[in-house]
Amino acid sequence: MNTARIVVLAIALGAGSVALYLASTSDAPPPPQVAEAPTTDVLVAKADIALGQALGPDDVQWQSWPASAASTNIISRNSRPDAAAQIAGSIARSAFIAGEPIREPKLVRANGAGFMAAVLPTGMRAVSTEISPETGAGGFILPNDRVDVILSKRERGGDRGGMEVINSEIILNNIRVLAIDQAPKEKDGQNSVVGKTATLELKPEQAELLARARQSGTISLALRALVDANAPPPVEDPNGGKRDSINIVRYGIPSTATMTK
Repeated sequence: MNTARIVVLAIALGAGSVALYLASTSDAPPPPQVAEAPTTDVLVAKADIALGQALGPDDVQWQSWPASAASTNIISRNSRPDAAAQIAGSIARSAFIAGEPIREPKLVRANGAGFMAAVLPTGMRAVSTEISPETGAGGFILPNDRVDVILSKRERGGDRGGMEVINSEIILNNIRVLAIDQAPKEKDGQNSVVGKTATLELKPEQAELLARARQSGTISLALRALVDANAPPPVEDPNGGKRDSINIVRYGIPSTATMTK
């Protein structure tokens, strides 16, 4: 047998072996397929939506979400296919981030009313007070910050020989700032705003207290740290006095300060 026949025979044997292997593996069952979780289309913010922004149809889009994660507060295409057009003109009561589901409690319709009346929560009042760089934390108070309201007033101390006494005390704690002047939100990443008025979100009884305080002394705003936004109010003294009040007694030019308990 010559060399050419041996080569041809080897090639034939190799091809047969490959064909036999392919035939044996073609009957193997396909790998099991993992069942996909059911999904539904929900309405989400297409881009970041700022506080007070009026929504349009182009500000939202439908996005596929797991059906198990779609709560009743989320707008789904199955229940409201025309929701994108229905919410057009609504005002964002709080900010949305891109991809966040649109929820009805965070939207409000102005129905012809002003912006502030639309975003103000139920039962709350918007009350403005004068501020300056000295009484407004140097302009570092921005809309949506939290502040304490301090009242300072001059009195004549009868038991101190008629000397002038300046009393300062925190009358309102953890109050939300709605706007500085006519700006209800930050603009262009600014980190300070020097304004003449601050609009505060108050309960009716707090609004009455602030109105009386403005007539009796000077109002100052103390900026609170973000981490203190949910802090409880300070504990009042059992004897009825407020622990945060400060008395400054003036003796002509010199002065001293003492904490009252």
